[in-house]
Amino acid sequence: MSDTIAPSARRRKHGGGTAKAPKAASLWSDAWHDLRRRPLFIGSAVLITVILVIAVFPGLFTSVDPFNAANCDLAKARQPMSGAHFFGTDNLGCDVYARTLYGARNSIVVGLSTTIVTAVVGGLFGLVAGFKGGAVDTLFSRITEIFFAIPSILGALLILAVFRTGNVWTVTLALAVLAWPMTFRIMRAAVITAKSQDYVVAARALGASAPRIMFRHILPNAIAPVIVVSTINLGTFIAAEAGLSFLGVGLRSPDISWGLMISDARERFLEAPAPLLFPALFLSLTVLAFIMLGDAVRDALDPKLR
Repeated sequence: MSDTIAPSARRRKHGGGTAKAPKAASLWSDAWHDLRRRPLFIGSAVLITVILVIAVFPGLFTSVDPFNAANCDLAKARQPMSGAHFFGTDNLGCDVYARTLYGARNSIVVGLSTTIVTAVVGGLFGLVAGFKGGAVDTLFSRITEIFFAIPSILGALLILAVFRTGNVWTVTLALAVLAWPMTFRIMRAAVITAKSQDYVVAARALGASAPRIMFRHILPNAIAPVIVVSTINLGTFIAAEAGLSFLGVGLRSPDISWGLMISDARERFLEAPAPLLFPALFLSLTVLAFIMLGDAVRDALDPKLR
């Protein structure tokens, strides 16, 4: 009689419910599961979140407007740290704490903008060159070799000298023009590897169009290295903006950036080290956080490193 018991009744009898089908594993779900257990990722993500909040809402952390000249008093120049001025004052008597917080915005905007431009331009060109091959690949490869032959700092100095205006968008353009070939090469190599896989061959056999194969099948499986290098490059671009501003060809007053603050404070460093040390500290922590985040993402996205 027990043999006539329905399967559902038998499951209820043994206390079992309907078995849930396991979720299909994917590279991204596995990577996210791995990242959540990495202290390096958690620490860098928390630090980056704090810096982004400061960059977007600096008014939450200080009531001083550094763009208002009335808040600068030459009689209070180069004062040490105090309750009124947490990081002291600079050569013009401006509050270093407020300028450091507001300086995060331009530095982050340059880094993010340059990263997005290089990822989109270099990634798109790399996708097309790697997929098409032949003359298209050869043409793009020769063009990137020309850009690789130009020293980065010298090329950026030349571009900014031509525009003669130091603002966020000219600095972004100067950095992006010289940086996209790196993303191009990484994407191209990933696409060449991916297009020989069985799922691409099957898509071709089923009659999928070239754009569908490129963006539906190859791009999702080739973009991981670009994400890793873009995360690391973001910190590099922030440091590059600071270097250009320090040399006097990047952002210029009345804009505020960490590199510009370091440049303004270097002549009186021995008399008042705080105006240089604090923006340099924020700059170093930000660059380090993005590099650590990129390392953690790289380790999570590469199964061989787990």
